[in-house]
Amino acid sequence: MVWVPLRTTRTDRRAPLCTPTPHCCTTMSLEWLLDWSWSLDGLRDFIATGIQSFRDCDATALAAVACLLVLFVWYCYHVGREQPRAYTTVNALMQSAEANGVQNGYVYCHSPECVRCTHHDGLNQKLYHNLQEYAKRYSWSGMGRIHKGIREQGRYLNSRPSIQKPEVFFLPDLPTMPYFSRDAQKHDVELLERNFQTILCEFETLYKAFSNCSLPQGWKMNSTPSGEWFTFYLVNQGMCVPRNCRRCPRTYRLLGSLRTCIGNNVFGNACISVLSPGTVIAEHYGPTNIRIRCHLGLKTPSNCELVVGGEPQCWAEGRCLLFDDSFLHTAFHEGPPEEGPRVVFMVDLWHPNVAAAERQALDFIFAPGR
Repeated sequence: MVWVPLRTTRTDRRAPLCTPTPHCCTTMSLEWLLDWSWSLDGLRDFIATGIQSFRDCDATALAAVACLLVLFVWYCYHVGREQPRAYTTVNALMQSAEANGVQNGYVYCHSPECVRCTHHDGLNQKLYHNLQEYAKRYSWSGMGRIHKGIREQGRYLNSRPSIQKPEVFFLPDLPTMPYFSRDAQKHDVELLERNFQTILCEFETLYKAFSNCSLPQGWKMNSTPSGEWFTFYLVNQGMCVPRNCRRCPRTYRLLGSLRTCIGNNVFGNACISVLSPGTVIAEHYGPTNIRIRCHLGLKTPSNCELVVGGEPQCWAEGRCLLFDDSFLHTAFHEGPPEEGPRVVFMVDLWHPNVAAAERQALDFIFAPGR
């Protein structure tokens, strides 16, 4: 459409101003409308030019545009069909976890179909089925390593050297080393260390209950060759432990501020770990190499060591120690009883070389209860 204004003469523009009146305003509106005329010839020329331009377009380009339009319509339809995920508050999450079987503040797995607890030949088929379901909902893009890992999982786990043998899932082509530098997850390390006193205060409040009974509610005793090893879980295998989180509210809120905390799959944990003097933890492997285990030292007496892949390290109060627990590792406390227990706050973080798309897919494949 073409609007063609009729130019006015300089004499018209310099007409003396009049006092605004209803009659004057009406007259001015009519004059303004009459100053423009609709050009049918211009409209016809515009339409003819558009049609000719469309005819002159290359057929391949038109086909590409048509395909893009079809894909866009399909995408809008696909997204529109998905049910929006309801917003869940922390209290609702806690209530849900309580309904799913929490005993003594600790989540126990009752499902024979649990991916982490399944150690049989059908695990790979189950993982591949989960991967296919994820790809149908979202995309195969960026799934090369996960697909390769699931397809050849048995070979990877059986052929791995004895120094590193994750028990459940091995993601190929990840850099391997027993310990990681603080820069691997710098933001989260610094955030945890800044909140050292907050976590320590909540632990000391919890630990006072040990004077009243042998195993207070919420604590779990782990099997060890000698001594005592206690853990107090806030998140266990990707599930919040409601009663424990209520007793450590500031520490639990801190987990939500960590950028790389694993909180949506069975490989994610966060707990306070206590070793009494004379305790030795048997050598063992973690379930996967997609995570880095972070220990924030809360109480670190002398003669306490962590050994990962044959390399010993010592904890330090207020400092984080990062390691890959898919390596063969152990820990011990050989300090005197008067120095008290060794205490660390443990949280699982994503391996820095696991891409964002892979993290999303792994959360889906290894979701709790899937």
